[in-house]
Amino acid sequence: MAENKSEYDIQSEKIESRMSRIKRKIVVMSGKGGVGKTTVTVNLASSLAEMGLKVGVLDTDVHGPNVGKMFGVENESVFSPDGVVMYPVEAKNGVKIMSLAFVIGNPDEAVIWRGAMKMGAIRQFLGDTEWGDLDYLIIDTPPGTGDEQLTVVQSISDLTGAIIVTTPQSVAILDSRRSVTFARRCGVPIIGVIENMSGLKCPGCGTEIPVFGKGGGRNMCLDMNIPFLGAVPMEMDLMEAEDNGKEWIKEASTHPSAEALMAIAEKLEKGDACTTGREMNRKDTPSCSPDACAHCTSDCASRKK
Repeated sequence: MAENKSEYDIQSEKIESRMSRIKRKIVVMSGKGGVGKTTVTVNLASSLAEMGLKVGVLDTDVHGPNVGKMFGVENESVFSPDGVVMYPVEAKNGVKIMSLAFVIGNPDEAVIWRGAMKMGAIRQFLGDTEWGDLDYLIIDTPPGTGDEQLTVVQSISDLTGAIIVTTPQSVAILDSRRSVTFARRCGVPIIGVIENMSGLKCPGCGTEIPVFGKGGGRNMCLDMNIPFLGAVPMEMDLMEAEDNGKEWIKEASTHPSAEALMAIAEKLEKGDACTTGREMNRKDTPSCSPDACAHCTSDCASRKK
């Protein structure tokens, strides 16, 4: 007698099938809004694409889907010839993008959904989108540790890990610590933390201004025993590029923020990020644990030679 499968089980199988063709699935999180998480997502994806890799971005921020605008494709719409399979929008740099903004159409439309509808939409994007073969799927999530994040981590069985984005100030750090706790409780590997808006260079005199402080993300990593991926400085030109959907990584490759994001992308691809959860400057300190290095693939200074 044939087994009767629920719609949820059928959808789970579709998600498993789609995700099996993607090498690395990374969820980008932040405990607090306004830390530039989507900025990091878009430019990290663009950095990986610039390296010749096949990249996709899934925007799970149902109430504020801005990924399309930052890629300069906000006026595009999803192509679905049969009303089931959806083909993602492709940016100029080849990044494949799926967002609710492409489905709704009207940018002024408010999405007034409860949790169940949001969960259903995210699972549909994962299972019904023809992502094809990708090296990376970067999943942008809204602030917090709620329905959207839970749906992602519970739907993808082989999630590569989570990247936590924060700014240096204490309020953002406090909320980012909760994102770390969320990942640990859900069994999601923590790839590392990115400190965004880490200082602003004065366009007049060149002096660095710590608008939101500096070093808070790194200190949090040392305290919570997780990797620090890097710091991305603030730049006025970057903000303008995002508003106009310009390819910041390609057009401003020599700018400090672009260089920082490219360096982080290279860490991800080349495996230079410490995989043991220790910071790279902990050698000969009480926090150093050389025995943990056995399975680490990084070139960490603490690694047993």
